[in-house]
Amino acid sequence: MRSGDRIGGDIKRAELDLVAAKSAAVKPAGLTVPQYAALLALSEHPGAPAATLARLCLTTPQTMTTILQNLVALGLVERTSNQWQRNVLENRLTEAGQARFREADKAAVVVEQKLADAFTDEERAQLRALLQRCSDVLSEK
Repeated sequence: MRSGDRIGGDIKRAELDLVAAKSAAVKPAGLTVPQYAALLALSEHPGAPAATLARLCLTTPQTMTTILQNLVALGLVERTSNQWQRNVLENRLTEAGQARFREADKAAVVVEQKLADAFTDEERAQLRALLQRCSDVLSEK
């Protein structure tokens, strides 16, 4: 198979372009894309433990732990012990974290909307279905 016929490169290029656009969008808020993703997940799932956030953000638990440590150091996330499982830390946005998330999210939504606007409703549904098929094929055992 010739390199020009390989679909993996097309998918990777689109992913890199999306990450670059989102990175530029959230940078003025002082965030990286992984940090923004964690804040987004926490805004939707307050109290989620690191393992849950890792699954939601499509990263490893080890990477999420590092992201959370950095967000705690920035004062954007607080971690507290779960009252029933002391070894599980719950994660929540601080007031500063909520404000920083809202700032970054406004810019990230512009990127997402620009991408969505490039397709009709039908094309977006088709694109999602095709990408899901890619994931299904690649995750087959």
